[in-house]
Amino acid sequence: MPKRIAIVEKEKCNPEGCGGYLCMRKCPVNRTGKECITVDPKDQKIQIDETLCTNGCSICEKVCPYGAITMINLPDKLTQNPIHRYGKNKFELFNVTVPKQNKVIGIIGRNGIGKSTTLNILNKVFIPNFGDYEAKITPEQVVDHFSKTALGEYFKKLYDDEITVAYKPQRVELLRQHYKGSVKALLKKADQRKVTKELIKSLDMQQVLNRDIKELSGGELQRLAIIATCAKDADVFYFDEPTSFLDITLRVKVAKIIRELAATGKSVIIIEHDLAVLDYISDEIQIVYGTKAAYGIMVQPQAVRAGINEYLEGFISSANMRFREYKIDFKGTDQERETSDDVLLEYPDLKKSYDTFKVEISGATIHKGELLGIMGANGLGKTTFLKLLAGAEKPDDTKKLKIPIAYKPQYLSPVKGTVQEVLQAVSKIKLAKAWYKKNVIEKLGLDTVWELDVKHLSGGELQKLHIARTLLEDADVYAFDEPSAFIDVEDRIQTANIIKDFVITFEKCAVIVDHDVQFMDHVADAMLIFDGTPGKEGSVVGPIAKKEGMNTVLKQLNITYRKDPANGRARINKENSVLDREQKKKGAYYYS
Repeated sequence: MPKRIAIVEKEKCNPEGCGGYLCMRKCPVNRTGKECITVDPKDQKIQIDETLCTNGCSICEKVCPYGAITMINLPDKLTQNPIHRYGKNKFELFNVTVPKQNKVIGIIGRNGIGKSTTLNILNKVFIPNFGDYEAKITPEQVVDHFSKTALGEYFKKLYDDEITVAYKPQRVELLRQHYKGSVKALLKKADQRKVTKELIKSLDMQQVLNRDIKELSGGELQRLAIIATCAKDADVFYFDEPTSFLDITLRVKVAKIIRELAATGKSVIIIEHDLAVLDYISDEIQIVYGTKAAYGIMVQPQAVRAGINEYLEGFISSANMRFREYKIDFKGTDQERETSDDVLLEYPDLKKSYDTFKVEISGATIHKGELLGIMGANGLGKTTFLKLLAGAEKPDDTKKLKIPIAYKPQYLSPVKGTVQEVLQAVSKIKLAKAWYKKNVIEKLGLDTVWELDVKHLSGGELQKLHIARTLLEDADVYAFDEPSAFIDVEDRIQTANIIKDFVITFEKCAVIVDHDVQFMDHVADAMLIFDGTPGKEGSVVGPIAKKEGMNTVLKQLNITYRKDPANGRARINKENSVLDREQKKKGAYYYS
């Protein structure tokens, strides 16, 4: 197999913009009379013959002004052909996960390197082509290819309809487009195992049963999708990011439900970016590494703690392979940072009442350079608070607040245009400044999708676009509702650092709602903790110091965390374990 592959992102290729196939004109092989880079007659975009591209010059990659070409040197130890390639000069995947009965296998890796592709192959969405994208591979050929492995038996049963598969997709907010009617009606259709009644109670969904699906919040849609998936009479279950939009308590409840599913003899595979949940839920971990939109390699499964720690280390010991130049470490997040005494935001006591819910928030101040984290169970008014600050909602008996605030909502509204056009519409002046380009656009990776139409972005890319869009606004206060949703582990830490650096550099302040404990620990200086009865009434504790805040919210939720000594990452203690009991006795639910 070739040790070097060429990736062409057709959406970025713009022959008119580069003066007419600049890469073709500059290619040394083309200039000798050979046809290494040619025009694809199907779409008039370029294509590259990898067998002729042998000199490793990467000139075409360097001269393309739109970043459409990526030349990749595959690892020297990679000897096998890919399991699947999407087409000429397109993404290829090496290895896939093997479902195991009675086991939950957790997959960890960056966005865009084949995790969802793996699920699509195992879910019979398409048949793998083993790198020959022009061939019409039959199910029989797939079974024969894997005949000497456990996957051979899996694919034989899959294609013979002897096993069934249930799949929970990543983008649960899209369910509003695909399903109509009430929650109760949808779950009645899905209840093949007659378990929805119990699951509805476990995930606190009783109060929304008669609601239309289009009226559900993101957290409610997530729980609906999980219940509908678990209710199917399937043999293998796939969950793609099942905890987005869910509070910590619900994340633990979902983890228990999925583990119980595996205990009944089912096979479960889960993709999840919340490391604490992935650790808590999995029996084995499978690392995926590679280059976004180019290739992905699945490593053999390993023990949970070892797998996650090797991923954070960026080094796979069994293969003696370093796949990332840097380590990810969470040590030192308990260090308190001094902030200015200058008040930047002062908001009054706020009340907001709806037909069935009300929230009361005590007035407070936020200082220059301060990042205020907000945590608490779903349904207590955290998003309502941000909407009140942003003027999207009106408080009871008062006018809308007039605070210069930039607000990224929880649910990302569709926007038209390219990434560049969307951001330039906010501020061309700021985009022209070197600081924004280097510390926001490039660090979020948006420069690599600059010319791409927003409709082609992944969930994580769309999230990062909205974060950048918010930071480009002129404001004193920057509010973010669940900025970690759909973003992978590396980018979550990067996003936290970007927001923190922006706030400190420009002496602004930020208000951040998120449910990822590790993310919030990394980004926040102080905390607001929402308390009350979900769906009925909410109130606020704080602002208080982060250490007190983290312990307070976890005490409310009756969950304890410990820190891994190798890298400081947060790990959920099993309920009533020795550590759980000891920490609760000391009141050390997160920080000791």
